[in-house]
Amino acid sequence: MAVTMDNALIEEAPEGGAAPEPGARDLYLRLLKRTLANVIYEDAPNTRAPFMRGEEFDLERRTNGADWPRTAHTMIGLKRLDNLQYCVEEVLADGVPGDLIETGVWRGGACILMRGVLAAHGVTDRRVWVADSFEGMPDTEEAEHAVDRRMRLDRYNDVLAVPLDEVRANFARYGLLDDRVGFLRGWFRDTLPTAPVDRLAVLRLDGDLYDSTTDALRYLYPKLSAGGFVIVDDYRIPSCREAVHDYRQAHGIEDEIVRIDRDSVFWRRTG
Repeated sequence: MAVTMDNALIEEAPEGGAAPEPGARDLYLRLLKRTLANVIYEDAPNTRAPFMRGEEFDLERRTNGADWPRTAHTMIGLKRLDNLQYCVEEVLADGVPGDLIETGVWRGGACILMRGVLAAHGVTDRRVWVADSFEGMPDTEEAEHAVDRRMRLDRYNDVLAVPLDEVRANFARYGLLDDRVGFLRGWFRDTLPTAPVDRLAVLRLDGDLYDSTTDALRYLYPKLSAGGFVIVDDYRIPSCREAVHDYRQAHGIEDEIVRIDRDSVFWRRTG
C-alpha cells in the first residue's frame, strides 16, 4: 500500500515500523517548492496587493497562494505547486506526449518547478514554455468584461510587471536555465497563434482576465494531448471563470473540473 505526501509516492511502513525516508528526487522537489514559495525565509507580503491585510508572513496564506510575496519567485502557494508537480508527473508516468506551458508567469516560479520536475526525472525530450508580456497586465480601463474593468489589475504593474531578464535570471539561480526552456514574450493574442509548440501535455493558465484566458484556450487547447491537464489559476475571478465556461461550452468539453484550493481548478482532457 502507498500514500501520497507532497504528491510523492511514499511506501507505507509496516505496522509498528518507521516510514522510510523519501528519496533524493522527492526531497529535491519538496525543497524546490518550499524555496520557490519562500516558506524557508518567510518573506513578508507586499502590501500593494489589493486584498492584502497585515504585513507579517502568514504560512496559511502562503500555502494557499493568498498573498503577493515581496521576494518569493511565485505567488501561487504550496497547494498549487503540489498540484502542478502532480500533473507533470502524471503525464510523464502515462506517456502523454507534449511540452509544458504557463501563460502568465510573474517571476517564473511555476515554470521553474516544471523544469525542475523534468530535470528530476531525467526527461530531455520536452520543453517548458514561459509565456508572458513581461510588462505586467494590459490596460483594462476599456475592457469588455465589467469585472476586468473594475479590477484594473494594470494599476499594480509596479508589482506584477517582471522583466524577461529577471525571469531568466531566476531560472539560472536554480540551475535550470537551458535550451529546454523557451520564452514567448508579448501579449497572448500576438504570440500564441504562432508559438512554435506542436503538442502540449500541461497547460497552466494564469492570465487573470477574460481575454487573456480566452486567448490561451483558443490557441493552445487544441494542441493539448488526450490525457493532458489544464490548470486554471484564477478560476475564482468571475471574468476568468466565465471565459473558461464559455470556451468549454462552445467546444463541448465536459471533463470534470476539480478544485485545487479556493482560487484554482484543473481538469484532465479525455478526448
